Amino acid sequence: MKNLITGGAGFIGSHLAEALLARGEEVYVIDDLSTGCIANLDAVRNNPRLHVIVDSITNEALLAECVDRCDVTYHLAAAVGVKLIVQSPVRTIETNIYGTELVLKHASKKGKKVVLASTSEVYGKGSRERLREDDDLLFGSTTKARWSYGCSKAIDEFLCLSYWREKGLPVVVVRLFNTIGPRQVGHYGMVVPRFVSQALAGGPITIYGDGRQVRCFTYVGDVVRAMIQLTREKKAVGEVFNIGSEEPTTIRQLAQRVQASVNPKARIAYVPYNKAYGPGFEDIRARVPDVSKLRKLIGFRPSLSLDEILGKVADHLKAQANSP
Repeated sequence: MKNLITGGAGFIGSHLAEALLARGEEVYVIDDLSTGCIANLDAVRNNPRLHVIVDSITNEALLAECVDRCDVTYHLAAAVGVKLIVQSPVRTIETNIYGTELVLKHASKKGKKVVLASTSEVYGKGSRERLREDDDLLFGSTTKARWSYGCSKAIDEFLCLSYWREKGLPVVVVRLFNTIGPRQVGHYGMVVPRFVSQALAGGPITIYGDGRQVRCFTYVGDVVRAMIQLTREKKAVGEVFNIGSEEPTTIRQLAQRVQASVNPKARIAYVPYNKAYGPGFEDIRARVPDVSKLRKLIGFRPSLSLDEILGKVADHLKAQANSP
């Protein structure tokens, strides 16, 4: 099978590329390297079945050619990370919506399958104990740039499902809940690599807000495995799936676990939201997925505990620090 991964030099995209290549499949990557890094593909760069194209998916002629050449497109290219979203809302909205429009437009011409990587951010302020795919979405005010990401990805989902209903385009939408692992960077607000890097540097480990926010963290390898399995399932077409761990932890507990496992001498400090992201920032208090739909279809269960994933992240960051 031939696969196209938009954003394939990014954190999740590079792991997906490796997994597909390991299955003996062919992989085309398009990435403009705005947030991705070509070094993420170092382990497979010499594989003759990998084709890397450094360009934007807004290069429509190029995108059309790649979509046409492949059997399935994994659409991962997007503006991501809370810090980037708050600082560049125009880029966030335009990148997410326009890029998805182009992918769907060209995939529909030949009926090529599309897997859209969406996000738990689409639930917004949803307050259910466990968030389910058919729950209502609740965003904050348009005066708060923080909600532009979730809203733009919700529009992406509407587009995908509309192409399925109206044009019969085979699509699968996956909502990812805090995917973590080696190669993720903390530049754009990702909390785990930031905490681990701070601990390795001697601290402080800085918590934004009061630390009582609840999240679930999922190993990137498990996310990639689920995405590939869903691509092969006929019953997944036209559906939305949560992919994530159901093990909740507060950000304060996360910081304490990083402290204990990486550097017990690193102190924990708190930074008010207005200093981290500017005045008026709003956060999501709890985000825990219901993954029963995914479990029923493909038998999904996470393979690693949070502490095991943190160990992998720490080992990767140590190796990076020691490399010439």
